[in-house]
Amino acid sequence: MRTHSTTYLDGIQLHDQILIYIPRLNKFTFSINTGVINENVENDLPSSEGIQHSLIGKEYKQVGSWIHRRSEDNQLFSRWYMFDTVRNLTMADMYPFEHDLFKLVSQSFPLLKELRINNYQPQKNKQNSSIIITFHHRILVDVTDAHVDYAKQFIYDKNIHLPCLLDLCIKYESLAVATNNFTNSTKLHNCDKLKRLHIDLFVRPKTFHQYFP
Repeated sequence: MRTHSTTYLDGIQLHDQILIYIPRLNKFTFSINTGVINENVENDLPSSEGIQHSLIGKEYKQVGSWIHRRSEDNQLFSRWYMFDTVRNLTMADMYPFEHDLFKLVSQSFPLLKELRINNYQPQKNKQNSSIIITFHHRILVDVTDAHVDYAKQFIYDKNIHLPCLLDLCIKYESLAVATNNFTNSTKLHNCDKLKRLHIDLFVRPKTFHQYFP
């Protein structure tokens, strides 16, 4: 596909070069991944909102986009997705997943039931966002191979709400850190309906069942 002089693909190009030629198309599920290596990338860096609006302006809905820039080597990675039937998702990266990305996941994967996080990098923004993200369907969360920041984000309902969480996969070490060795008085509201806890071997502290009744 030709992208003219720009370094990324936006909704205008997608519409003008592809979608207008298939007018009888009823549904278009897609994932577009772009990697740009350019010393002048700062001069041509789109925003996630700009990419989304370029398609929403064409009357397309449920479009998500994510852009990550690696400043150390001037690489730009953009990803679009619109997966409204996906049930299982594994997210893996060597760069931290911030709160805004999980918001995008909840919007782009509305029927998601199982979410696995593989990321050992701590979050930079921690949980400072005032936006509450809700995953509405029955869901399994696996943070076994993840930094404790993600464990905290998914077991507490401060920023992420999981009303139907039934399965949790987590390391005992992460759980102990997140609960301050099971002495934290804050209740794990996301675990209220939990049926199965997948965890490595450990000696249960006396207060364990206060967190997982």
